[in-house]
Amino acid sequence: MSEKDRLGDKLRDKGKAAEDLFIAEQERKRREAQQKEAEAATHARCPRDGSALSQVTEKGVHVDHCATCGGVWLDKGELEAILKHDEAAVTRWVRSLLKG
Repeated sequence: MSEKDRLGDKLRDKGKAAEDLFIAEQERKRREAQQKEAEAATHARCPRDGSALSQVTEKGVHVDHCATCGGVWLDKGELEAILKHDEAAVTRWVRSLLKG
């Protein structure tokens, strides 16, 4: 095999590796975008009746509230964060959500 052929092979291999990296990066970005869309769709609708949820922030904790059915939806860790606050204040806050 001549020197010219070996150089051509190396250039093709380098081009193929760069192309593979580009495609892998594009696929990773596509999967991340799909995951973000799925997470947003999950948080946007009430699991009970499918209505749009509004996000309420109280004492630094974000919870999802459904105005239609009155449901209050907590994500992982939110209940623990709520319970760290004064119990009486938390009780009043939860009651205000349920009335709203």
